[in-house]
Amino acid sequence: MIELSIAEARRLAVAAQLLDGSAPSSVVEVVSALGALQVDPVAAVARAERMVLFSRLGPYDVTELDAALDRGDLFEYWAHIVPRSDYGIHRETMRRYPRGDLSRARYIREWLGANNAFRRYVLRELRDRGPLRSRDLEDRSTHPWRTGGWNDGKGLARLLDILWFRGEIAIVGRDGNERVWDLAARRLPHDEPRWRTAEVARAVVERGLRRKGIARRAELGRGFDGLPPGADAAFRALVRDGTAVPARITGLEGEWWAHGALLERRPTTQRTVLLSPFDRLVHDRERTAELFGFRYRLEMYVPAARREFGYYVLPILNGGELIGRVDATFERGPGVLRVDGVWAERGAPADAGAGVGAALCELGAWLGADRIRMGRRVPRVWAGSLRA
Repeated sequence: MIELSIAEARRLAVAAQLLDGSAPSSVVEVVSALGALQVDPVAAVARAERMVLFSRLGPYDVTELDAALDRGDLFEYWAHIVPRSDYGIHRETMRRYPRGDLSRARYIREWLGANNAFRRYVLRELRDRGPLRSRDLEDRSTHPWRTGGWNDGKGLARLLDILWFRGEIAIVGRDGNERVWDLAARRLPHDEPRWRTAEVARAVVERGLRRKGIARRAELGRGFDGLPPGADAAFRALVRDGTAVPARITGLEGEWWAHGALLERRPTTQRTVLLSPFDRLVHDRERTAELFGFRYRLEMYVPAARREFGYYVLPILNGGELIGRVDATFERGPGVLRVDGVWAERGAPADAGAGVGAALCELGAWLGADRIRMGRRVPRVWAGSLRA
């Protein structure tokens, strides 16, 4: 059992997410290290997947991401962009889908069986005519989708998602925000040998810990469809070989686990960066509050009158600390990065203002903004730097 200060624990989490100035060299390197980029079309500033890459790479050419997807170095799965190097893990998720005996899984299996002719039609059209958009296909479901949700009656959309989760079809591009589909056999490396169950479990648990840096046991070992078979045995093996190191964090309760390789990594250059609301460093709001003392929530679905900070708020990371947040919008027509508000956390260093200003300028330049328009809500401690 090792003892860590709260600052050391935060450093591990930041380093694991490549936010410590380690300077990754490519989009593929970042995605391979993080494991997944959440895909979200909301682009008040920039699309989520692009913003996460910007926070690690700085100003980069967004066509590099498209090129990596086209080459097959990356692919989309379960509303995320994932690396080809993790295909062995996701392949087993595809084979299991829909997993379990819950009513939702049973309904999917029954609905798919009842619409087998519809499934064959979609696969045949993609084989003969693909790649295709959903609008290029007909909804030939004989048993409508009925679960009481917003997608009731949308048989084609549900079938495409199900076939995607099962690994039968794949997203091979986009026409605007509309997905373009093709047979997965043309895009994914199905000819590679399957991983053994124990290999999958170890990879999920070890990579999960490496990508968090420091975590509680309950946070580890989950794929898109939950714990893989053998996850507990894999974790015990990681403890035995010293990969998973038990730790106590000063001021926090309970037992944590650190990745041994990260414990040996020296701190690098301190950076001030803006994070996407979907960034993996902050996406678990409870963990963010406990580990960083930073209360954060996404308010885009909260009525405007009830928002505390704003529609699309970017956390500010300074070194190993979350020191504030920015409510920003990029107005593409006039080419303006509008900053409606900046907030500093209690105890945020006064000299961080220059770094926050520089981060905003770097973001604006990457977006192609001609100017940055600052609103009135600026913390007094940083006002001089930000107004300048």
